Amino acid sequence: MRIAIDTGGTFTDCVFVRNGRLEVLKLPSTPQNPAGAIALALKKILAGRDGTDSTGVDLVCGTTVGTNALLERRGGRVALVTTAGFEDVLEIGRQARPRLYDLMVKKTEPLVPQSRRFGLAERADSEGRILLSPGRREIARVVRAVARTGAKSVAVCLLFSFVNPKHERAIASALSAAGFQASSSHKILPEYREFERTSTTVVNAYLLPVMSRYLEEIERHAVARSGRKPKRHGKPGLARVRVMQSSGGILSAQAAAREPVRTILSGPAGGVLGAQYVAGLAGFDRIITFDMGGTSTDVALMDARGQEPLATTSETIVSDLPVAVPMLDIHTVGAGGGSLARFDRAGALRVGPESSGADPGPICYGRGDKPTVTDANLLL
Repeated sequence: MRIAIDTGGTFTDCVFVRNGRLEVLKLPSTPQNPAGAIALALKKILAGRDGTDSTGVDLVCGTTVGTNALLERRGGRVALVTTAGFEDVLEIGRQARPRLYDLMVKKTEPLVPQSRRFGLAERADSEGRILLSPGRREIARVVRAVARTGAKSVAVCLLFSFVNPKHERAIASALSAAGFQASSSHKILPEYREFERTSTTVVNAYLLPVMSRYLEEIERHAVARSGRKPKRHGKPGLARVRVMQSSGGILSAQAAAREPVRTILSGPAGGVLGAQYVAGLAGFDRIITFDMGGTSTDVALMDARGQEPLATTSETIVSDLPVAVPMLDIHTVGAGGGSLARFDRAGALRVGPESSGADPGPICYGRGDKPTVTDANLLL
């Protein structure tokens, strides 16, 4: 059985093929536990099956869990370990400013505040030659400092680790042994340009607690419903869980749990692929896609003739944060149907990025108490 599920902040949508027939199922999302809605969907779709059923389950997930966590700043508590002296690269950024002549511009707060950024006494040169090695005491000192912050996830980004990752492996190994989820830049983005590499690794670490828990639960539910565990080493078993990634391709749930930064535009990417297919059937060559969900709105300009590759980029800005992994050229803003409206201190109307989600949802759903875009649409 082939099942595709798209988890949004407000609704979870399912499309599946059963006995050769295409069927759909729509359920409210469960924001406190996004995998809960998928568990309920699988229960409804696979009702009546038992462990003796030999039919396999191929589950492909598109999700905005990572997108929404980033837009609403609801990821994990994360720390950063970098080469001593480079702790503020994340905050300094680059000279380029979005509003050059605005004297009152307010920079976006980094995902890791200064109190959770730590320098490791180590150094490698641009050729990968070791100039200063961190001893066991130095590594232990940094691990203890990270532990005092209460962080659950740690981004490790050392100078020139993409040439020689020896020190990065050592500190990441020590952090993992101490119970932290460690994201190493030589695995996430083994490229030069410190700011983008650090930012991308930090985003991965920020999403790691949320996405790893979410994907582990999905896989557990899929296994429970299919009756068999998925085989490893690329051989599918009776339950296979895959995830749409930002580039439009798919990857295993295990890989997505390790590198959630690659799933930031997972849900929107599926929408773009679907739009390209439908537009091609309708005879349109060039289209603009507009995908408005409960929390975000995603827009893309693309060629729909099919033989042309989709527009991709290796550098983009998501919620004012640089992310340098391959993804479709989609522009995302924190303004969806469930986005909350409010007046700021100057009396100006603001919308988002906070969303009412599925719980309590917009006022017109009967449970919410804060106005959303959907409520405005109903009144208009």
